[in-house]
Amino acid sequence: MPPKGWVEINELYCKACETCITDCPQKVLALDMSRLSIKGYHPAYMAHPEKCIACGICSTVCPDAAITVYRGTPPGYEEKGAG
Repeated sequence: MPPKGWVEINELYCKACETCITDCPQKVLALDMSRLSIKGYHPAYMAHPEKCIACGICSTVCPDAAITVYRGTPPGYEEKGAG
């Protein structure tokens, strides 16, 4: 089943506070420990995009308005086994 939505995280504003990660009911987000943003933080990213239900909680709780939530199938998403 394709995801119901996706999020974009603006790394310029994300300060790795982890509020979005802890409040996400589907546990979609995580910190990218393999790299740093321009401000020196490990930015949040969609670790499990297939689980996103586009509920918008992450965007609502983000203190820096770094997250935008979109509903629908993410661009470039191809379901495995289709075709």
